[in-house]
Amino acid sequence: MVGLHLLAIAATTAAVLLGLWQYGVWHSAREEKANVLAHAAPVPLSTLMTADSPFPGGAVGRPVELTGTWLPQESLFVRGRMLHGQRGYWAVTPVSVCRATCTTNDPAMLVVRGWTASPDQAPAAPSGRVQVTGWLQPAEGGGVPDQDPRDRVLPQMEVVDAIPHVRQDLYSGYVIAQGTPGGALLPVTPASLPQPSGLTSLRNLAYAFQWWIFGGFAVFLWWRFCADEVNRVTEAEEAEAAEAEEEPTGAQQAREHGVPSKS
Repeated sequence: MVGLHLLAIAATTAAVLLGLWQYGVWHSAREEKANVLAHAAPVPLSTLMTADSPFPGGAVGRPVELTGTWLPQESLFVRGRMLHGQRGYWAVTPVSVCRATCTTNDPAMLVVRGWTASPDQAPAAPSGRVQVTGWLQPAEGGGVPDQDPRDRVLPQMEVVDAIPHVRQDLYSGYVIAQGTPGGALLPVTPASLPQPSGLTSLRNLAYAFQWWIFGGFAVFLWWRFCADEVNRVTEAEEAEAAEAEEEPTGAQQAREHGVPSKS
């Protein structure tokens, strides 16, 4: 039994450690993909999506470039944004995307210019022509209602909430600008971007669960073998006890019927 216990401990420990190793590989692969994508060379926004196309799922966090004109009168703020452990606001200004002179028929992209502690402390939104480089992100969909649609503060980066404040058609996403264009704001870094999909390097995650299942199976076999051994010993002891109880009873019955005892 000592050998069985040692074998069960060794098998379970090995399965747990191998599972943790595969889990670490999966986690590292996700971080590596996010890091590589966030630091990739920027590509023109038009190569990934248009104003009428859905958001490209594989382009989350991809650096993009767009050229257009700031729409300062339609600037917004998004509350509840954390930076360095402090809660504040994102300063967002739409950019009318166009190659030359923009019109109201051109679509607009919501651009996060930076972070501020409060809207009152934010610098004035920039105006004029601009070339923005930043990280492309899908619109948030947390389902948080906008309690006051008349103000210019949004509860989340949701395109639907921004539509009443912007006259032009909006892209189904937004861009977090690199740096702080148009004012003394704190930059929003790639660390503030959403985590990459859990499907990244999914095979390693599956291997991790597989090793943990093997470990659980080893524990089950150990428990079942020990339980069977305990039951076998218990049944043998109960049988011996039953035989010991039957012997004096048989001698007493023999005396009652006048049968001499063998002793």
